[in-house]
Amino acid sequence: MKLPNFKKYLIEKGGLSEDDFNQIRSFIQTKNVSQNQFLLSQGAVCSHFFFVEYGVLRFYALNSEGKENILQFATENWIVSDRGSVFYQEPSTYNIDAIEDTLTVMLDENFVNEVAKVNPNFRKQNEILLHNHIRHLYKRISLLLGASAKVRYLDFVNTYPDIMLRVPQWMIASYLGITPESLSRVRKTLAKENFKA
Repeated sequence: MKLPNFKKYLIEKGGLSEDDFNQIRSFIQTKNVSQNQFLLSQGAVCSHFFFVEYGVLRFYALNSEGKENILQFATENWIVSDRGSVFYQEPSTYNIDAIEDTLTVMLDENFVNEVAKVNPNFRKQNEILLHNHIRHLYKRISLLLGASAKVRYLDFVNTYPDIMLRVPQWMIASYLGITPESLSRVRKTLAKENFKA
């Protein structure tokens, strides 16, 4: 199976060569996920990180009233997982499901170890990617706690430029921590401002 996005990701972000990638091909596991199918359900232990070759996933929790709080979308070249569940082998409080039919590459500790045998620099590159992810999470928390809906929306558009027509508006509102009505008002305001400019 050809995985052009994953191959490019490992070469550009992971520091692998074309030859390195060919050596690790046999350790690559993939999973097709149909629209609305779950990769992870609340209460299960998460055992993988999921790289999106194509499609859209969402990572979310349900509050006590059953309302969804979306923490992350993952489109092509994104990785999503419940890191706490993976590393501590604890039941997850989150869900991961597919918004579109999606092909994922399933990454686990065994895969990381095998890649590191082929290219020892991979561990360092992987660590840099982890720190970058943490940096983005801190930024997201800061925006949710202190930024206006308009600023949060503009950051969303910048973070996910290719997702606007691929997910329902109510999911975008959930990600932003606002109501769909508030999202509609923000978009109308921005449309007017851009029209005047």
